[in-house]
Amino acid sequence: MTHSKAKKKRMHVKRTKGKDVEKNRQSSPFSTHERLTKTKKESIEHTITKHKKHNHTEDC
Repeated sequence: MTHSKAKKKRMHVKRTKGKDVEKNRQSSPFSTHERLTKTKKESIEHTITKHKKHNHTEDC
């Protein structure tokens, strides 16, 4: 398989300068950035509640 451009650049820097850029990354077991787009589950729940039929006969 081919490598991405970013990985090729990292490998080149490691080969030529001997500096491993991947060691600078923070290692956390989960993603720490806040997601801006909805997940599939959230979008499905939104469409279900958005198009849910309302009972308009019980207006008080």
